Amino acid sequence: MTTGGARSNMTAGVAFLAMMALSAALLAGFFGTFHPALDSFSHFRIHLSVLTVLLALPLLASSYRLQAVAALVFAVASLVTTASALPRLWPEQAVARPTDQIVYSLLQMNLRYDNPTPKKVLSLIGHANPDVITLQEVSDMWVTELDYIKSAYPYRILCAHPDGVFGVGILSRRPFASGTDASCFGNGSMAMATIDLGGSEVDVAAIHLDWPWPRNQSRRIGELSEPLSLLGETALLAGDFNATPWSAAIRRVATLGDLRLMPSVGPTWLHRKLPEFLRFAGLPIDQVFSKGAVTIHSATRLESAGSDHLPVLVEFSLRPEAPKPEEGNATATVWLSRAAGADG
Repeated sequence: MTTGGARSNMTAGVAFLAMMALSAALLAGFFGTFHPALDSFSHFRIHLSVLTVLLALPLLASSYRLQAVAALVFAVASLVTTASALPRLWPEQAVARPTDQIVYSLLQMNLRYDNPTPKKVLSLIGHANPDVITLQEVSDMWVTELDYIKSAYPYRILCAHPDGVFGVGILSRRPFASGTDASCFGNGSMAMATIDLGGSEVDVAAIHLDWPWPRNQSRRIGELSEPLSLLGETALLAGDFNATPWSAAIRRVATLGDLRLMPSVGPTWLHRKLPEFLRFAGLPIDQVFSKGAVTIHSATRLESAGSDHLPVLVEFSLRPEAPKPEEGNATATVWLSRAAGADG
């Protein structure tokens, strides 16, 4: 065997081992319900799938072609499970706003605790003009900065984290429902308030979860299981979950709160040291859930305002509740039924 042939075989062997390692990591991510360590791999499913494909393609021309075909099929199938978060090659068709319902908006923002451009954030809020804002990384600096928009958003709850950095908050231009109290949970990891939207009460919650295993994400979800279960019949939960839509962590949150996950808007987080043109390689970890009478019409990523997360603007409306029969009418119906039976 020539030196060139030996080198080629060695390269193919290394590529094969790398492809199998990536496939194993990809497979582990599908078993995240068994242990949070396995779920950590799921968040990188897109990246692992693409890398597996790139390694498998040249191996189709080697002695590892059968293994390469199997890995290629598995990687493509795995990629399909993340389709909602993949960059779209064509514009998504706009959904017409309802003409018979009021359309409200919610702005989800991870502020970044040390954001160097806080005034840019306040300007973005003024331009978007949302009805409700859910916030994460509300550091001591942000408590002061948010006072500048207190007249526009007089109804608020800010939950401080023990480290003074990773607090959460809810700002609203709509009043909190009469007779209700806004609350903080999990050492400032979750804020909840009942907001009066045109006479309808909607529970709104802001949440910030830890990074996945080996960090404390799974334990934090467990600590917040009770407040998640306390969300009312009509509710919105938004936040930085540090978890992708297809992960076991997100499914667990949805189950605990009996919530529907909004379709992904695509990558919202990118490491602050990476250039913006690599946004497509970021992670879709800012999520919005809903339940009950909430109908979500659209969700859009807004421009960066100095955080490593993009803000997400969600438009939604509330379906009118079915009228409940009045007690007098119900009684009359019973009596009419009885009378009809007697006549028969």
